[in-house]
Amino acid sequence: MNARHRRTVRAIFSRPTSGSVKFSDIEVLILALGGKVREGAGSRVAMQINDSVKHAHRPHPGKEAKKYQIEQIRAWLSEQGIQP
Repeated sequence: MNARHRRTVRAIFSRPTSGSVKFSDIEVLILALGGKVREGAGSRVAMQINDSVKHAHRPHPGKEAKKYQIEQIRAWLSEQGIQP
């Protein structure tokens, strides 16, 4: 992981939950962790690390992930053993 990925991990795990994490940064982080990101119908995205899959919708019209999405991704990453 490079510095950008570490910054994204810190932002995801920060408290209180940040509302300024770009969803595209989360997707790039998943790829950097060896995961996969698959496009679904519309704005739906499936993110996979190992055998665990997390489904989410890309935010629009903005670029930032919603706070509830960040909290769900934080929990999912924790389950995968990923910590800041």
